[in-house]
Amino acid sequence: MDKTSNLKIDELNWAILQLLQENSRESFASIGRKVGLTPPAVAERVKKMEDLGILTGYAANVSYNKSGYQLKAIITLKAFMGKLKPFLEMVKSLSEVTNCYRITGEVNIVMEVVLKDQAHLETFIDKLIQYGETTTHIILSEVVSNGPIRPV
Repeated sequence: MDKTSNLKIDELNWAILQLLQENSRESFASIGRKVGLTPPAVAERVKKMEDLGILTGYAANVSYNKSGYQLKAIITLKAFMGKLKPFLEMVKSLSEVTNCYRITGEVNIVMEVVLKDQAHLETFIDKLIQYGETTTHIILSEVVSNGPIRPV
């Protein structure tokens, strides 16, 4: 049985989730004022959502441009026969990879990467081509980034 079935994500929980997704450092007192709960009631709801795996963590968003990277790209990989499992182990060691997804369809992998420049991109692709066929898409701008999860 799914642990999350013990907690209905009601309107108040969604309101708390929305505020935390906008600013995970917002105080329980501030959240409470906005949703009409006391700080201890907010803390209890947040703790329960953490315990049930609804809230999975908190993160700092870092600008790739201001931290020394000029390029952000999406790279797909269509793995060669017998190369997917070795790739899945190796990719964890690549510092350029900010996100990596194993997907269905023609290609096996979608990666988000940050790179210093075009020479860095070339060197990075050279590491990948032993595992499969790559396609690179340079990101020009972010239209939606880290969009919030909302109720359906």
